[in-house]
Parts: sequence; C-alpha cells; structure tokens
Amino acid sequence: MKKLLFGGIDNSITTDLVLTIFRVFTGLSLALAHGIKKVPPSDRFINNTAELGFPAPEFFAYAAGLAEFVGALLLAVGLFTRPSAFFIAIIMIVAAFIKHADDPFGTAEKAYIYLAIALVYLIIGSGRYSADSLMRRRLNI
Repeated sequence: MKKLLFGGIDNSITTDLVLTIFRVFTGLSLALAHGIKKVPPSDRFINNTAELGFPAPEFFAYAAGLAEFVGALLLAVGLFTRPSAFFIAIIMIVAAFIKHADDPFGTAEKAYIYLAIALVYLIIGSGRYSADSLMRRRLNI
C-alpha cells in the first residue's frame, strides 16, 4: 500500500507504455480535432495569420496547419518525434502567447496544455514503443 501511495513506478516498460499511450492520444487529438481543419488553410485562417503580423500569411498558415496536422500525426506514430514536437511547440507558443494573449486563461488553456506536452516529447523523445525507436534499432544508432 505504501508503494501505491508514495512510491513511483520502477518499471521502465510501464513508463514507456504510458508515454506511448499519452503520445498517441495527444497526437491524434491535436491532428483530428484541430489540425485537420487547417489543411488546407481557409481564407479565415490565412487572414488570422495576417492579423498576427506574419509576413507571407499564406505560407505561415500552411506551415501552422501542417505542423498541427502532419506534425501531430508524426507525434502519434513516434516518427521524427523531436522535430515534430518542436514545430508543435512553436505553433502553441504563437497560439498561447500571441493569438490568445489578451484572452482569459480558459480560452488559451488548450494551447498551454499542447505546448507542455510538446515540450515533454521534445526533451525525452518518443520512447521505446515508437517508429523512432524501431528506426534506431534497425540502423544501429
């Protein structure tokens, strides 16, 4: 009982399994709930990007949409996890601190959560159960 209440999980397989479930859920949630709506970007999304002051708003709207959709799918699979997490983090920084800078916390909350999760995977990588791990084993790197 003490271990259950006060101890951590010492099993790295369990830790990697939880990280995988979290990565897949986060990636699919971001891709299917948010990213899919932005590829290709609508005129409204391009205009919103322009209003944020980005030069070449169509380019940046496409980049944001691809990061949220393709990057999130790559995150879910665990392929190119760190670069995908980096681009997701950039998009979420813009969403949280620029787009929603004057909004109440509840409006920007999803951007903060996705940013925090992207930073976790940027730092720790994809874990044992991922395409990245499979590629590392096959390429002996």
